[in-house]
Amino acid sequence: MKKTFRIGLLGRIIIGMAAGTGLGMVAPDWIASLFATFNAIFSQFLGFMIPLIIIGFVSPAIADLGTRAGKMLVVTAILAYAATLMAGFASYFTADTFFPSMLAGQIMPESSAESTAVKSFFDITIPPLMPVMTALVLSFMLGLGCAYIPGKALHNGLFEFRDIVSKTIIRAVIPLLPYYICGIFLIMTVEGKVGAILTAFSKIILVIFIMHVLLLLVQYCIAAIFFRRNPLRMLWTMMPAYFTALGTQSSAATIPVTLRQSILMGVDRDIAGFVVPLCATIHMSGSTLKIVACAVALMVLQQIPYDFPTMAQFIAMLGVTIIAAPGIPGGAIMASLGLLSGVLGFSEPQNAMMIALYIAMDSFGTACNVTGDGAIAAIVNRIFSKKV
Repeated sequence: MKKTFRIGLLGRIIIGMAAGTGLGMVAPDWIASLFATFNAIFSQFLGFMIPLIIIGFVSPAIADLGTRAGKMLVVTAILAYAATLMAGFASYFTADTFFPSMLAGQIMPESSAESTAVKSFFDITIPPLMPVMTALVLSFMLGLGCAYIPGKALHNGLFEFRDIVSKTIIRAVIPLLPYYICGIFLIMTVEGKVGAILTAFSKIILVIFIMHVLLLLVQYCIAAIFFRRNPLRMLWTMMPAYFTALGTQSSAATIPVTLRQSILMGVDRDIAGFVVPLCATIHMSGSTLKIVACAVALMVLQQIPYDFPTMAQFIAMLGVTIIAAPGIPGGAIMASLGLLSGVLGFSEPQNAMMIALYIAMDSFGTACNVTGDGAIAAIVNRIFSKKV
């Protein structure tokens, strides 16, 4: 039986960017308007999905955590959230320091009076069921409520709703996403903006990769203080998990390797067996670092004003919103779209640029997440193990 060759999401996104750029140079106006029409409808659908994604991901995650009481759970959750916050704020301060000067030559307003605007043939309005903040508050209420009431009907319903939202993303959003990105780049090419964006992309990706490496070094230096081991040896032991995550792009799929390497690092088997699977869903420092850096870069590029209080609110809420993002490529960025729109005021085209930037580095963020799980496991081991 022949194996069918399938191009991954990253490959399809790159093809969409290249195709959009190429078509934008030669396509007649009606082709550009056709893509603009598709993008307008798809962006409306994406906006409709945002509050549903928040409820579908956050509520079951909180309900599941709430039913697993225990000191180790509380300590692990606090450490995971603290690591995520540390990554987010470090990313913000680094991006705020370097991106304004690095991207100075590529500053590009979202719209320009001199640009040739591409109009869609028609528009369809699909209003979301509720605002983003309403969805977040409802998610917490449902999740915490299901964690403490004895009934199981609503609890099971939340998990079934999560499966529906995940299936919608897998079957509808993800397959259409490359075409949406293609349309975005086609329109930017027609309007003369794509050159600045592509140049900026390469700089942003390089800086974020360096930040990922430094983040892991800091995490393992902190863990080594508790674990009393050489941090570089600890990090080297976790490298198989890092490279496995590069290939799978999934924290959940990498759990067996992360678990094995944590035990080889010296973490007790029972503690590793509890902490690693839990951190696969709640520890998202690598993903948070990427999202924050990409958001700051895009705001610098398009001259969107931002300040520390706004970004602090965004980072604090992001650490909760992206927990238990589905085991699909780009799950974290999909879960964060609501905050990008609701807190930072991003438009649908800006969200599309965020998706393209994030997915270009998706495997590196996942690898940073799972490798950092080993550092958290080492700290938890120091607190609870009798052998250390």
